[in-house]
Amino acid sequence: MVDSQNAEDSIACFSPGLAGIPVAESAVSYVDGKKGYLEYRGIDIEQLAEKSSFEESSYLLLYGELPTAKELKAFDEKLKHHRRIKFRIRDMMKCFPESAHPMDSLQATVAALGMFYPFPTNLEGELDKETIDSVCVNLISKMPTLVAAHARMRHGDDPIAPRDDLSHAANFYYMLTGDEPYPLTERILDVAFIVHAEHEMNASTFSALVTASTHADPYTSISAAIGALSGPLHGGANEDVLHMLDEIGSVDNVEDYFNRKLAKREKFAGLGHRVYKTKDPRATLLQKLYVELTEKVGVDTTYEIARQIEKLSRSTLGAKGVCPNVDFYSGIVYRKMGIPTDLFTPIFAIARVSGWLAHWKEQLGQGRIYRPSQIYTGKYGQSYVPVEER
Repeated sequence: MVDSQNAEDSIACFSPGLAGIPVAESAVSYVDGKKGYLEYRGIDIEQLAEKSSFEESSYLLLYGELPTAKELKAFDEKLKHHRRIKFRIRDMMKCFPESAHPMDSLQATVAALGMFYPFPTNLEGELDKETIDSVCVNLISKMPTLVAAHARMRHGDDPIAPRDDLSHAANFYYMLTGDEPYPLTERILDVAFIVHAEHEMNASTFSALVTASTHADPYTSISAAIGALSGPLHGGANEDVLHMLDEIGSVDNVEDYFNRKLAKREKFAGLGHRVYKTKDPRATLLQKLYVELTEKVGVDTTYEIARQIEKLSRSTLGAKGVCPNVDFYSGIVYRKMGIPTDLFTPIFAIARVSGWLAHWKEQLGQGRIYRPSQIYTGKYGQSYVPVEER
């Protein structure tokens, strides 16, 4: 009989979902969940949201330092130059069903990019900087084009070619709608990109690193991250928040809805986070952006419902560390800008690719595949029984 002592001894080390177990060392970002604090490379996210741009924040994540004016200009020019996608990628999208979720389209097309931009398969040696930089630029610059192209083609419209005279945020909005955004809309979308760009070892980042540790090409690794982000417990939660708010329908219905959910011990979309035990700083920033936007176009019922839910949650769930996370207000902001609900998570991915790539770069050259163990809970020492005796 197989000795089960080792399995029994290891049960004490078991942590569902790897909660609290470090799986890597990283200098990319830092989160203090108790204080509700987030830094990129040591710089507070609030400072970046106020003073930086997505392009500059991406450079910071990728290279570890804020760029000089010359470095930022060169990086921005590279991003603009590589926005266009191959016509065969567009042809592939035309074959997708109209009902395909934009995240499924994005995952498939990002994986397909790897066939057009082959990456070295032997990673035992050190990769040259030019190869690494080209991958990062290619993915950051092309993902908005992939999302916007699919969003238009699924409705029978031609994709709109990117423009080199617009910022990353403004160009995405233009490719999506055909209109240049107002300065406030551009700024709001840019800040949304910044606050979604990185968040240490989350499920999608870990998925990218697990895939990359096998020496899979980076396009495959980022495709794996997109798959993880699509889940409703990760990036897909922003869609669920709006579904919840629409279901409630009116501020007058909030208290009854909240109490019923609370009595049944059901989860509230957009409330709670595995790391934060106070209000997510990104939620605070997005809420401020929404308020700034409503000064121009007015407040709607959806936001008032959300505020009432947050108010009721403070005295009940807040004491347990269940507070609004980044998804609670992001969807409300995007809807106010006229962006369809099923594009909320792809926008998350457009931003988060910078963080994924920063971690991918950090892991390069380590040469150690992720191979965790498990706790076996099955039987031992069983004998095979011939089929005629079963």
